[in-house]
Amino acid sequence: MPLKLKMRFIAAVAFAMSLSLVVTEIDSQSQPPKSSSQAASISPADIQKKIEAYLRFSFALGPNVKLTIGPLAETPVPGLYKVTVEVASPDSPSDVATFYVSRDGRYLVRAELEDMNADPFAENRKLISLDGTPSRGPSDAKVVLVEYADFECPSCKQLDMTLRSLLAQFPEVRLLYKNFPLADIHPWAMTAAEAGQCAFKQNPQAFWAFHDLIFEGQGFISAENVVQKMQDYATEAGLDPIALRSCISAKQSTDDVRKSIAEGQALHITQTPTIFVNGRRLIAPDSSTLEQYVGYERSGRFVKSKIY
Repeated sequence: MPLKLKMRFIAAVAFAMSLSLVVTEIDSQSQPPKSSSQAASISPADIQKKIEAYLRFSFALGPNVKLTIGPLAETPVPGLYKVTVEVASPDSPSDVATFYVSRDGRYLVRAELEDMNADPFAENRKLISLDGTPSRGPSDAKVVLVEYADFECPSCKQLDMTLRSLLAQFPEVRLLYKNFPLADIHPWAMTAAEAGQCAFKQNPQAFWAFHDLIFEGQGFISAENVVQKMQDYATEAGLDPIALRSCISAKQSTDDVRKSIAEGQALHITQTPTIFVNGRRLIAPDSSTLEQYVGYERSGRFVKSKIY
């Protein structure tokens, strides 16, 4: 399936279900309603077949498009199954969407299931390690920002400018930097990430000067000159450039970056920059929303005990 068609498939379903739990009837209007005893007896396998048939009909998906309907999983909501749907074709990567389907096989829901008795950001915070990563700001900060970024990413450079201003305005906020190089599209990002890791190991305080130099010089770095540029920036930041060059080629540096990538993947990060404000996710350099999140967390107006 062409990428545009797949995106239309996912986006159209999301739009149709955007008003909370808007339900879509799987059965055709031309079919007579089934009795409650008939509906109750439908098997999970039959529900999976109905889902595939309905989606193929709704989005005109021909036989060249492969739909894989995952197993039906129980949810905390009585009478509701969770199911994943993967759509793929020979000429493009697959996409996966999560649906909910009623136990009688009649209604299909595209939505997020939210437990209002739980902290919605607790799982994110649980997956984020705050140890062994570059950090600026007080260790006991009330507001903690964790940025997953790519040194070659123009949007990450844009966010960096926003963060510099924000941290100057709110020095009580803590920022942590995590490597998430998109090596498939950014040819020198992995090397820069390894260099950043090496700079941090050599001198944690000097890392931020090194970090700033990379973003400021982003337009002058290439896959051909990246190692030399990293050495130049190391010298400017007061680091040992020879030791840095040796560290870049070490397996441990690659392993450290891959560990950061794996953490980001566990958080379902797919693009950079992605930043978490006390676990609250924000994608792209959206300065107004970032300021809103930080201001909200700083104010302390959100009294958790009253919510969960």
